[in-house]
Amino acid sequence: MSAGAIIVWEILGTAALILLGNGVVANHVLRKNNGHQAGFLFINFGWAFAVFTGASIAAPTGAHLNPAVTLGLAISGKTHWSDVPFYFIGEMVGAILGAVLCWAAYKLQFDDHPEPESTLGIFSTAPQIPNVAWNLVTEIIGTFVLVVWILLSPVAAAASPDGVPTFGNSALGYAGVSFVVLVIGTSLGGPTGYAINPARDLGPRIAYAFLLPIKNKGNANWGYSWIPVVGPLVGGALAALVYLGVHNLS
Repeated sequence: MSAGAIIVWEILGTAALILLGNGVVANHVLRKNNGHQAGFLFINFGWAFAVFTGASIAAPTGAHLNPAVTLGLAISGKTHWSDVPFYFIGEMVGAILGAVLCWAAYKLQFDDHPEPESTLGIFSTAPQIPNVAWNLVTEIIGTFVLVVWILLSPVAAAASPDGVPTFGNSALGYAGVSFVVLVIGTSLGGPTGYAINPARDLGPRIAYAFLLPIKNKGNANWGYSWIPVVGPLVGGALAALVYLGVHNLS
């Protein structure tokens, strides 16, 4: 697949992921919404099905949507290293675009929100108890679960000739990924908000800081921003090493 095609499909899929994922949080947080204060489980289900939607759209590229997934697939030999930069570009641009579209969909609610300084949480994650080491551990573990499932699950075992993973019946495969994201959110999402995806966190954070005209908005918390980038990348790399180790034993 050409570099341009990878970028375009990953932009479309990641934009859908972020539009719907950030959107469910906005529906919960912002007042004068039908979903206002619907709860953490509501958010987890929204994110899970956002993954299904975005992955289904980006199926032609293997639907990475996540630099940690791309890195894990490259280390494990399932994605060409030469394609990695194009996946990263598509994922980041798509994440920024999805955040902007989420703001546009909820523009009136953002204008009406009585605490605009607290709106960063609609777009990006933050820890409940700030601690660099343990926040990193949480993100590493959550992302490891996601990527190791993608690599070791039977539905992901097949690969196309160019190394892009395929899922047989793609709808069932991507539904499986969505269920994994759902259980990561409900089981491991409490401490840090389970970014488990550098683009999912950094792209919307950039949009929030520089692009979104939210009056009196808060700061982008750049001091924390590297943790949901580094943690998922480490988790994805560790998952790939486990995959390689398991296959070397077989």
